[in-house]
Amino acid sequence: MTLIAALLLAAAASSSEDAKFEALASRYVQDMLDRHPETATRLGEHRNDARLDDYSREGVEKDLAAIRAALKELEQIDAARLSPENSVDLRILRDRLEGQIYSLTALREWEWNPMEYNPGGALYNLVARDFAPAEERVRSAIGRLNGVPAVVAAAKANLKAPPRVHTTTASTQIKGTVSLISGELEALARQAPALDAEFHAAQKKALAALADYQAWLEKDLLPRSTGEFRIGPEKFRRKLRDALDSDLPMEQILARAEKELPQAQAAMQATALQLWPKLFPGKEPPADGHALIKAVLDERAKSHPDNQTVIALAAKDLAQTTAFVKARGFVGVPEEPLEITPWPEFSRGRAVAACNPPGILEKAKKTFYYISPTPADWTPQRVESFFRENNDDMLQEMTIHEAMPGHYLQLAHANQFHAPTLIRPLFGSGTFIEGWATYAEQVMAEAGYGGPEVRMQQLKMRLRMILNLIIDQKVHTAGMTEKQAMDLMMNEGFQEEGEAAGKWKRAQLTSTQLSTYFVGNLEVNDIRAAWEKKHPGGSLRELHDTMLSFGSPSPKYLRERMGL
Repeated sequence: MTLIAALLLAAAASSSEDAKFEALASRYVQDMLDRHPETATRLGEHRNDARLDDYSREGVEKDLAAIRAALKELEQIDAARLSPENSVDLRILRDRLEGQIYSLTALREWEWNPMEYNPGGALYNLVARDFAPAEERVRSAIGRLNGVPAVVAAAKANLKAPPRVHTTTASTQIKGTVSLISGELEALARQAPALDAEFHAAQKKALAALADYQAWLEKDLLPRSTGEFRIGPEKFRRKLRDALDSDLPMEQILARAEKELPQAQAAMQATALQLWPKLFPGKEPPADGHALIKAVLDERAKSHPDNQTVIALAAKDLAQTTAFVKARGFVGVPEEPLEITPWPEFSRGRAVAACNPPGILEKAKKTFYYISPTPADWTPQRVESFFRENNDDMLQEMTIHEAMPGHYLQLAHANQFHAPTLIRPLFGSGTFIEGWATYAEQVMAEAGYGGPEVRMQQLKMRLRMILNLIIDQKVHTAGMTEKQAMDLMMNEGFQEEGEAAGKWKRAQLTSTQLSTYFVGNLEVNDIRAAWEKKHPGGSLRELHDTMLSFGSPSPKYLRERMGL
C-alpha cells in the first residue's frame, strides 16, 4: 500500500469515527432535551416549552437508563480517531455522564433537597426573554402551570429528611415563585387576551398546588428536616473531582489555598499603606497589618449603595468598565445586550450576584446581571453590614466579575463557539467560567482600573476566593462550625458580618461549587504563564481571544486545544 493510500484510509476511518460520535452525541442531546424540557428552554430549544421535567422517581430511573445506555455506546468509539474538538467533547460527555450517575445514585439530592422542586425557573424563562410572540409563550406557560401539581406530588413522594436549611430556603423561594406567577406571568398573559380564561384556570391550579406545597414544607417536612447538610469526606472528594474536572487531590488544593492566604493579606497590607495618607492625612498608620487593612476598609466602606440605589450604581460601573476594556483593547468585546436587574425572588438565597446568559440556541441574546436585595427579615444592622461589604468600590469589583470583562464577556464569546455537537455548551466547566471571572478581576487591577481603591477590593475578593475553598472543604469534610467559619471570614478575610452570614448559608446549601473559584483562577493563570513562555512578546489580546475561542471547557482541555 502506498503512503498516500494509507493516509486516505486513515482519514476515512477517522471521518467514520467522527460521524459515529456526532450521531451518538446528537441523539443523546435530543433525548436529554426531550426528557428535560426546562433545560431545553434555557438553551433556547423551544419545542417542549409547555412541559416541565419529570421529577418523579420514575423520571430519575429514566434518566439513569438513558445515561447508562449512552455510556455503553461511547465505549465503542475510538477517541484516538476523532478530530481534536470531538475528542475533547467525547471525554467531556463521558465524564459528565459518569458524574450524573454518581449524583443520582450516591448523592441523591432528589431525596433530600426540596429546592430542586421549584418550578420558578421554568416559568421565569418564558417571561425573561422575548424569544417568541406573547401568545406563544403564554400557551407554554399554561402547559407548565398545569404541570405544577405533578412537581409538588413528586416532591412529597421523594423527600425524606432534608437538612433544615434546605427546607427553610425552599419555603422562601416558593413564595418568590408565587409572586412570579401572580406578577410577571400575569403581565405576560395580559398581552394574549384570547387565552385569558385558559391562563387563569391554569394559574389558579398552580397557585393552589404551591400553597399546598408551602404548607407541607412548613408543617410536615420542616419538623422532620433533621438531615445532615455536610456531605462528608468520601462524597465530597468524588463530587469535587467531577465539579473541577481536575486531577488535583483535595488535600493539595487546600494546602495551596492555605499557603496563599498570608500572601494575599501581605499584598492587601501594601495597598492599604498606599491608601493611608489619602484617607488619614497626618496620621501614622497602625503597626499591626490586620489593623491597618481593617481601618482602610472601614473608611472606604462608608460610601455604599442600598437596596434602592444599587442597580443604578452597577449600571454606571458597567459603563465605566466597558469603556476601560475597549480603550485598553486586551480582549474582544461582544455587543450582545446586557441588563442589570434585581435577582428574581424565586431563586434568591445562595449568592449576592449572578450572570444569566442566553442559551446557545437562543435567538433572544440578552444576558442578565442579577444583584440580590437583602432578605426582608434582616435587621437594619445586618443590612447596613451587608452594604458596607458591598460598598461602592466592591460593587465595581462585582461588576467586573459578573459582567465586564468577566462572566458576560466570557459567556458571550463561548456562545460564538461552534463544534459538531452541543456537548460543550451543554456541559460548560464551572471551573473555567469562575476561573476566567476571577482572572478578569486580576487583569483589570493590573491595568490600573479604579486605582488602589479598587485594587484593595480585588485583593479582598482574592481573600474571599481563597476562604471559599477552605470553608467549602472544611465544612463538608472536617466539621467546621458556624463560629469557626464566621471567625475565619471576618478576621482573616476582613468580611462584614452580613457577607459572612450569607456565605455560611451558601456553604450549607451547596458543596464543591465554592472551590471552583480558586482552582479555576490557579489554572487560568497557569495557562497564561505557559502561553507567554511559548509566545514571548505576544499580546494579551491574542492570548485572551484565543483562550475564549473554545467555549467553556475545563482548563485541562483548554490547554490541550491551545497547544500548551
